[in-house]
Amino acid sequence: MSTTYGPDEIAALQEKAKRHLWLHFTRMSSYADADVPVIVRGEGAYVYDQRGKRYLDGLAGLFVSQIGHGRTEVAEAGARQASQLAYFPLWSYAHPQAVALADRLAALAPGDLNRVFFTTSGSEAVESAWKLAKQYFRTVGEPGRFKVLSRSIAYHGTSMGALAITGLPGIKEPFEPLPPGGVRVPNTNFYRAPEFVATDVTAFGVWAADEIERAILREGPESVAAIFLEPCQNSGGCFPPPPGYFQRVREICDRYGVLLVSDEVICAFGRLGHYFGAERYGYQPDIITFAKGVTSGYAPLGGMLVADRLMEPFAAGSSTFLHGVTFAGHPVSCAVAMANLDVFEKEDLLGNVRSHEGAFRATLEKLADLPIVGDVRGDGYFYGIELVKDKATRETFDDDESERLLRGFLSHALFDSGLVCRADDRGDPVIQLSPPLICTQEHFDEMEQILRHVLTEAWTRL
Repeated sequence: MSTTYGPDEIAALQEKAKRHLWLHFTRMSSYADADVPVIVRGEGAYVYDQRGKRYLDGLAGLFVSQIGHGRTEVAEAGARQASQLAYFPLWSYAHPQAVALADRLAALAPGDLNRVFFTTSGSEAVESAWKLAKQYFRTVGEPGRFKVLSRSIAYHGTSMGALAITGLPGIKEPFEPLPPGGVRVPNTNFYRAPEFVATDVTAFGVWAADEIERAILREGPESVAAIFLEPCQNSGGCFPPPPGYFQRVREICDRYGVLLVSDEVICAFGRLGHYFGAERYGYQPDIITFAKGVTSGYAPLGGMLVADRLMEPFAAGSSTFLHGVTFAGHPVSCAVAMANLDVFEKEDLLGNVRSHEGAFRATLEKLADLPIVGDVRGDGYFYGIELVKDKATRETFDDDESERLLRGFLSHALFDSGLVCRADDRGDPVIQLSPPLICTQEHFDEMEQILRHVLTEAWTRL
């Protein structure tokens, strides 16, 4: 199927895009003298632009398109639902698709996470989890608990509450003052570990977890409601947890009565080879936040999975969780999610990730022979490649160099070479890869070849 536009159509589309469309997290001046990339079609692991050029979707859109593009069975499930019941709210009502999906997610979730509160996005899911934690503790007689811990340079969303939890100063500053209560703790980037634990990953994990306990004690345990942690931290370039880290964090949370929120907006639904990242790393959260892969992007949907005990104060008497979202649990989105999970089961996508993740890692690690590649890290189908100026000293780039390297060259060069990925310098400069879960060796090889060519060229420009 072709969706190629003619010259006049392309010119008209560009004019309208530049005049009226405001792109997210985008320096709009970048397109003053350049075309806005317009993607018009997707098929499998590839997307196509307005001119018909093909790109390997090495980021699954935005960590979203688990089953790949162009799955008509999922689109048709949404269309069938729209023709039957296009919309009805979950405010005091239910509909069959929300009931069925909540039941299915509860069965997949670890432990007693049996209650599902739907949202439309990951930011809303994080916001909902913080609001639940605060109201839960107020309802059970601990109103002083409102603070939340999260890790340095971790991203948890852009709504005001989620932004207060986010650990990226650069995207917070324009919107301050933020809601009070956000507290930072160290992340698990072993490549940048403090010198005293830099040679022992297990000792590093103990230190990083114990820093959470020290933060709780500094703030006062009676004031801390929750800690938000991604199974594998995204921002900064994929930081997997050290061995034993989450088990120690779970013990600390239990010791001080703090809720452990596993923010799995990216890591859930196969990204790490399991339905939930907590399963991959063997820990039990009190809340899981999710979005993105639950529908593989065929419709917007998010939510949180909540432990039974957190629901108990709201299950009797007059207590009500005073929160809601108009389009949360949208019937079409829920139908799409059900069809998406059917594809997971039918094609054993979790098994595909687990059987190919070693090859994915090995293929990306070939790039370690390049002088600009400092570290290759991640798990499952979720990897970051950290770029350095000096491999021996691990010296990173200054702001000027990073601007020229990432925004001035890499982002455009990788896309022009046919690879959708992410060049990010919110921490140290990294390239992030998160392909659809259907990918196999041919796609890994294509990624490696494009990256090798572009990174080799980047080194000559420094």
